[in-house]
Amino acid sequence: MRLHADTPQQLAAVLRGRRLSAELTQREAGSKVGLLQKTVSSLETDPSGSSIASLYKLLSALQLRLVLEPNEAQADDPQSPEW
Repeated sequence: MRLHADTPQQLAAVLRGRRLSAELTQREAGSKVGLLQKTVSSLETDPSGSSIASLYKLLSALQLRLVLEPNEAQADDPQSPEW
């Protein structure tokens, strides 16, 4: 299954949804990779203030990986800002 996140809010929703589908609490997910519950909470509410390292740790705990690919929609209009 591919999950897309084009904004920090979408990323937060994907992370939370994946954790809930795995039936893990924030504390349980964090403890798998050495994150505090408050760090998991932050990633699930506003990941823009979190470190890349914390994101990668949570992705690992949730058995997810980050894949970067060209945004074909934006390629049609390079002047269109994503944010």
